Amino acid sequence: MMNESGQSLTIRLAMIAVVTCVLGGCVAGPVGNPRPPEPARSVDLPSYLGHWYEFARYDSGFERGCEGVTADYALRPDGDVSVLNTCRKGGPDGPRSVAKGRAKRTGDALGARLKVSFFGPFYGDYWVLDHADDYSWSIVGEPSGRYLWILTRTAVPAPELQMAVRERVRQLGYDLSLLHFTQQK
Repeated sequence: MMNESGQSLTIRLAMIAVVTCVLGGCVAGPVGNPRPPEPARSVDLPSYLGHWYEFARYDSGFERGCEGVTADYALRPDGDVSVLNTCRKGGPDGPRSVAKGRAKRTGDALGARLKVSFFGPFYGDYWVLDHADDYSWSIVGEPSGRYLWILTRTAVPAPELQMAVRERVRQLGYDLSLLHFTQQK
């Protein structure tokens, strides 16, 4: 039988384990790039803001079953970025699911690293690894190599763009076989 201080210690240790898991990226997915690259070029935040379509991603628990995925980024009055991610469960016409969050700039010299949160004080890395000069596509990752997103400004990019962005992802060291190509309307 555990006394009150033993229960308190058990609860504290459990809380520490949960926080460590969340902050340390406790993830079940495969590593698609064992040596994730640093962001390749600077990001002009006003040019990056706006509406994006998810062309492809490394599948993860929080996006499993999502199609028709979009992301909308807007500047907040406090200088942070509002994030609105939308997915359609089961297919591009499925029920809509929305996640609202916020992103903070980290102060890196390129402006390509942000911290994003969808719940409370817990933030994850969001690195714009590369993008088109005109911001028509973007490749987003983070330091574990387990997450990857390819974003485009059009729902279904032209075949030439699809091939070019896949090649760039391969050049960055990512395993293309892990990509889930998002169905869009």
